[in-house]
Amino acid sequence: MTGAALAGAACVLVLAVLAGNVRARHYTSVADFYVAARAVRPWRNGAAIAGEFTSAAVCLGMAGLIVTHGGPMVWYPAGAAAGFVVVLALVVAPLRRSGTFTLPDFAQWRLGRAWLRRFTTCWVLGIGLLFLVAQFHAAGAVTALLTGLPAWAGWLAVAGAAAGVALAGGMRSVTGVQAAQFWVKLVAFVGVGLVLWCTWRCGRVEAGLPGFAGYGQGDQSLPGVLAVLLACALGTMGLPQVVVRVYASRDGRGARRSIVAAQVLLGVFFLVPPLYGILGRVHLPGTGGQEVVLLLPSRMVPGVAGDLLTGLLSAGAFAAFLATSCGVLGAVSGAVSACVTRAGPGPFRATLVAVCGLALVLTAVTTPAGSVELVLTAFSLSAATFCPLLVLGIWWRRLTDAGVAGGFLAGGGSAAVLAGLEWVGVNAGVPLAVAVPLGFAAMVMISLLTPGRIPRDVASMMARMHLPESSAGPLIDRLSRETDRSAF
Repeated sequence: MTGAALAGAACVLVLAVLAGNVRARHYTSVADFYVAARAVRPWRNGAAIAGEFTSAAVCLGMAGLIVTHGGPMVWYPAGAAAGFVVVLALVVAPLRRSGTFTLPDFAQWRLGRAWLRRFTTCWVLGIGLLFLVAQFHAAGAVTALLTGLPAWAGWLAVAGAAAGVALAGGMRSVTGVQAAQFWVKLVAFVGVGLVLWCTWRCGRVEAGLPGFAGYGQGDQSLPGVLAVLLACALGTMGLPQVVVRVYASRDGRGARRSIVAAQVLLGVFFLVPPLYGILGRVHLPGTGGQEVVLLLPSRMVPGVAGDLLTGLLSAGAFAAFLATSCGVLGAVSGAVSACVTRAGPGPFRATLVAVCGLALVLTAVTTPAGSVELVLTAFSLSAATFCPLLVLGIWWRRLTDAGVAGGFLAGGGSAAVLAGLEWVGVNAGVPLAVAVPLGFAAMVMISLLTPGRIPRDVASMMARMHLPESSAGPLIDRLSRETDRSAF
């Protein structure tokens, strides 16, 4: 299967870099580079969101979890998709109307403190590095499994392609590549899955469908399922690479339509993990991790046909690694460069190279862990920090900078500690059941204790976020142009 897998992965990476460079252009403003001139159409933006959201954890890791732990793991992708409902209801339009570019930019604009931008940028960097290390490790594992090449070859291939796309044309190039890569993943994973399913059902109808009741170690109780749903839903809200898509829309209405489009596309794609999980339970019992999906074609359809199907899955897997890595690199580099240097294409590119290099170093010095666990840790940090900031910052005028700092330390700190305990084998339950309420409570209580730190112009900021474009369009457009010219 070496030749087909190499060909599939190489085609995806090379075509992505070429497409990203074709879309490159001269940029005349900060907004043009960071958020694609705020002109991405809803369905294209929705496909890009779906492309970066369907990472290695979703495409490969979830099927392994279903094989290992059974049916309750199906709720992880369902909960993540449900998170977009929360984003649509509470965040999308007000955040777009704020006229900001990044989550740290929103924090500074809303709370009026420059130090808060630097503080929240550190959290963006940490969450982004977790995602990048997960993608690089997954790429290395797939490369070693299918081709026999060393793992570092997979790291460098994905890192180089992702950096090449983002360096070429900023958010415009990244958006085009992510949207295209989503369709590659959808065709590859759904198409191969249906072929394998038909092969199994036509050849071995008597085998029946595997039952998941009582199988594995997953918590099948109602509280356990709800905890998983809540964790994934709230974590989605604060992911930097997802939120930046809101800023790339033309207006609040376009941002809402982008999220709806992403929900529709993800609803189709999230049929993939259960499909491969069921097939893996039947044909590869006892096998876990990311290799389940990739080993199924050769097990079920031996010979040339199995090799070709494996090649298609390899292309889909590298599309997943690349789309997510592009989005994370763009979002994190934009936030960091705007914080430590003057915003613009030059500092953005230098920061992107540094962030990509740091992620590669962390990948090299850490052991290949499950990409799902790394991504869930990032979800935990996101839900316990940026989720409270966005909800309270948009809907509660009494929020203060001290409250935000306290909430990040309480919620994010507890999420990090509990996730660390899980990594060393200590059962800490669902970390977000503790971390998210603690983050919200700390933000509210400390804000109430520091009323003197409420920004004086909070009324105008709340009006800007909540007035519809139909009644405040000229004001919002003028303020957005002023934000673009200010270069942060």
